Amino acid sequence: MNGDHEEPGKDSLEDESTTTATPAATGKEEANNNMASSNNTGFYSSGLDDMILKNFDDKNYDLELSRRVAALEKRVQDQEDYIVCLKSTMADAHRKISELEQMITSSAQKGSSQHHGPFKATRDVPGFFPTALPSKPSGPSGDSSRSRQQRLSGSPETKRRTGSFSSPQSGDKMGGRKWGSTDNDINAIGNKSPRKSSSLSNLSNRQSVDHKGPATGVKEPQYDPEEKSVRMYLKGRPVVSYLPTSVETYNIKAKGSAPSKTLALDWVYGYRGKDSRFNLHLLPSGEVVYFMAAVVVLHNIDEGVQRHYLGHNDDVKSIAIHPDNVTIATGQVAGHDPEEGMPHVRIWNSVSLNTLHVIGLGDFDRAVCCVGFSKHDGGAHLAAIDESNEHVLSVWDWAKQKKLCETKSSQDPVVQVEFPPSIENQLISLGKGHMHFWNYSTGKLVKKSAIYEKHDKPKFVLCMAFSAEGDVITGDSNGTIYIWGKGGTRIKQAIPGAHEGPIFSIITLSDGGLLSGGGKDKKIHSWNSSFEKENTGDLPEATGPVRALCSGDESTIYVGTTRNAILKGELGGEFETVVQGHTDELWGLGINPELGMFATGAYDKHLIVWDVESHKPLWDKILEDPIQSVGFHPSGNFIAVGLQTGRWMVLDTESHDLVTVHTDGNEQHDIIRYSPDGSQLAVASHDNFIYIYAVEEEGRKYTRVGKCSGHSSFVTHIDWSADGKLLQSNSGDYELLFWDAETCKQNVNAKDLRDVEWATFTCVLGFPVIGIWPEGSDGTDVNTAARSHDGAIIATGDDFGKVKLFKSPVSHPKSECNAYPGHSSHVTCVDFCSDDSTLISTGGRDMGILQWKMS
Repeated sequence: MNGDHEEPGKDSLEDESTTTATPAATGKEEANNNMASSNNTGFYSSGLDDMILKNFDDKNYDLELSRRVAALEKRVQDQEDYIVCLKSTMADAHRKISELEQMITSSAQKGSSQHHGPFKATRDVPGFFPTALPSKPSGPSGDSSRSRQQRLSGSPETKRRTGSFSSPQSGDKMGGRKWGSTDNDINAIGNKSPRKSSSLSNLSNRQSVDHKGPATGVKEPQYDPEEKSVRMYLKGRPVVSYLPTSVETYNIKAKGSAPSKTLALDWVYGYRGKDSRFNLHLLPSGEVVYFMAAVVVLHNIDEGVQRHYLGHNDDVKSIAIHPDNVTIATGQVAGHDPEEGMPHVRIWNSVSLNTLHVIGLGDFDRAVCCVGFSKHDGGAHLAAIDESNEHVLSVWDWAKQKKLCETKSSQDPVVQVEFPPSIENQLISLGKGHMHFWNYSTGKLVKKSAIYEKHDKPKFVLCMAFSAEGDVITGDSNGTIYIWGKGGTRIKQAIPGAHEGPIFSIITLSDGGLLSGGGKDKKIHSWNSSFEKENTGDLPEATGPVRALCSGDESTIYVGTTRNAILKGELGGEFETVVQGHTDELWGLGINPELGMFATGAYDKHLIVWDVESHKPLWDKILEDPIQSVGFHPSGNFIAVGLQTGRWMVLDTESHDLVTVHTDGNEQHDIIRYSPDGSQLAVASHDNFIYIYAVEEEGRKYTRVGKCSGHSSFVTHIDWSADGKLLQSNSGDYELLFWDAETCKQNVNAKDLRDVEWATFTCVLGFPVIGIWPEGSDGTDVNTAARSHDGAIIATGDDFGKVKLFKSPVSHPKSECNAYPGHSSHVTCVDFCSDDSTLISTGGRDMGILQWKMS
């Protein structure tokens, strides 16, 4: 057991340990910085909750062993990925060489005297790369699942679930915006003047970027006036696109301007309850404040209106409300940029949404997991704990942005830090195996540990609140409520068995009563001022256990749950779900072309259809398998759903009934899309094939026509031609191929298809989207694209959590754009609603759904 966790009943519990408030006192290792990107939360990790809920009675649980096993498994997976990548590269090289030989032979038979060598012939073979090979994957940078640097184009193990061609951790975000304490332009209410940035503002590497010049060794795009083609390079591999015949003059050096159209964030779907705590509060304005992805949401539930604070550039992890009930502090995780993406705390005004102060840049490691304002002095001080190995506790004079003192708090997870309301220069922290009482009146943080004496010491102390008399009330993993005397470290009263299993939230009420929320029994108990149980409420099974409690007007209670939902209700009555979201990685998005609705599907197996106007789910269906892709029939009456198991199905939009189910291969189906007239369906799979189906009986009967075979890597994007006769597709190794939908044969004469009208343009390779790529891109930075229905705008989502708008076509490299923050993970899908006034974007591991207004 850690030295901070003494045995109960021993005098040594009151021994004091002191630490001088100097940066060196933290003992943070440089290696912690290298793990920052792997420990931020672009994806959610609920390992702590798993230990609490499943192993809270297991006294010998060995977390270190689990970490070591996970690290070994990751090394084995990396080696397997590299082997598969080499095999894929060899197969691709054989195929390219065969195509090249056939073209040379064909030209020789025609007696062509105009040939200039084999590389001239490759102009008609988009994606041909004679020299470049996939690079060896980088090793893991931390404990998290497959990192972005580990992805290998062409590897069957490189699932589209990890990016568009793959995806990054949330740490791999662009920090292109200069985040300072005066950067309030995007945060202001009703602001419609977004930052304009060049597509060059993204970086070609993941460590640092020089926005002023090109990346070293990057090949510039080349224009061939004879062929009227542009050759651009992704990770050293050429991708050839042909200009339409209508383009008479073309200057590759010209720079496209940003569009006049702008986006304003209209609605954020979901709540971050899966792995965050104490993140639900009620403001005097009647707004409930919580966070999702990189957005802090101020939600007036009664009026159905949201406002948004957009100052953060990565996942928000913690929140605290100042005693004035207007000022708010929010802490974030480590982001991509080495400076602006460092963990820090932003203090801002909830009325104006203006940033007041930014503190801790360079002081925190990995993330700021806990924050709290002092109360006895009117909120002059702020406490913060980071997620370094030692969970460093620091106290700040936030108005002066001055750190007063700091110390190592615990090597085990810390879940909460608070100042007692009536004791000066004291604070309390708690977490796994510890509860510490701190005093900093001397300028140093002095610790006393809790004394349990005859009482059972819990494995986790999970939450605390303060009574009107100043006593400390805690809930723990044993389901026990302890009351600690004001200013002391000993238990004054115990309520064993208050809940069956852990207690995740405790709040005190204005009448002196208490509410407690259980994590296993899914119950909320009310207690009077004498700590006698008065009433009990049960939460619906589907919404999960309590994560956070918030008292509303009169007897109203708001409940945040571990399944990313917020409920509203009263004890003894029914609880209504007022906020709902997905609970696992999100990739599927489909827009109903006729009605004002859209559908999302995620790895949590939930298919949810949302109403664009009311922002509420119309229906939610749980499928048997994780969902990868979603697409609506042109009539809007049917939804096609691609699953991760090789199956896909069609459901009736109105009745929600299953219409048909098919199996093609055994890998996930990354895209599923109907032809413009609804007579055909294309299913693009991770097994490198595109399966074509004939659709009859107005969308109820499906007959397989064939499969398109020719990609050497998984298919990432597809588009139908306006007449439904052709398909274009992109793959994980940067190919742009074309197909005859009737015969399922590849059309290798790309130059002859330069004037094809495409019903949609979601492919990220091609002449109309050349300018969406950052300079020196590795081919994975842009995950998704969508052209507006009027053809004027191209929207993209990238690995840095940005949604961007470009003028369409984006036919010049280095084109400028309007960029918008909000997501904290890779943006997996963007798409326009039928009238182009609304854009929907989805985040991968942040599980967020953002609805934007375009004007």
